[in-house]
Amino acid sequence: MGWLYLIGAIIFEVFATSMMKMSNGLSQMLPTILMFAGYASSFTLLALALRTVEVSVAYAIWSALGIVLISIIGITYFGESFSYQKVISIILILAGVISLKLCTN
Repeated sequence: MGWLYLIGAIIFEVFATSMMKMSNGLSQMLPTILMFAGYASSFTLLALALRTVEVSVAYAIWSALGIVLISIIGITYFGESFSYQKVISIILILAGVISLKLCTN
């Protein structure tokens, strides 16, 4: 169940960060409210995940996948710049998370 909580925490974190971008510096009411609700949900689910998933693994996966997904959303949805250096960096982040998970088994 901890892994399902972690997946939910990642989804809410990515949603909240997207809402932060859409809030235009917290000046748009609805995205700002959704941002706070998303972060509250994310941290609640992350805390529940930590009941069964090691904190070093859970936090690394939560933050890394959040970075990867937000980078992809930034490029595809928000029109942020694309570069091969970004792609390589994302691949390295994913490799690090996979390596961390493999060494905890």
